[in-house]
Amino acid sequence: MDLEGAQKRVDEWISTHGVRYFDELTNMAQLTEEVGEVARIIARRYGEQSEKESDKEKDLGEELADVIFVAICLANQTGVDLQAAFDRKLQVKSERDHDRHQNNPKLKK
Repeated sequence: MDLEGAQKRVDEWISTHGVRYFDELTNMAQLTEEVGEVARIIARRYGEQSEKESDKEKDLGEELADVIFVAICLANQTGVDLQAAFDRKLQVKSERDHDRHQNNPKLKK
């Protein structure tokens, strides 16, 4: 599925199950919360912090999907075409960062 399709599916889900979108500030707070959950898993599973027993069952994919869902909600309610924005961003990054990353000695291991 492309981002346009994902935006439509989220909008349909909100209309069917969610009653309405939370306001933008609530969704921003929710996005921050979800990113924090991703950070917690990464810090404990892949970083130097020890993983608590209660954290071992957390699904990183599910938490990343939560981040994507809320980001799509924010895009929908603010009129952002994520597919167009993503395509533009990938083009900018390709032009700006290709040589920078190719020539970065830190990345050559």
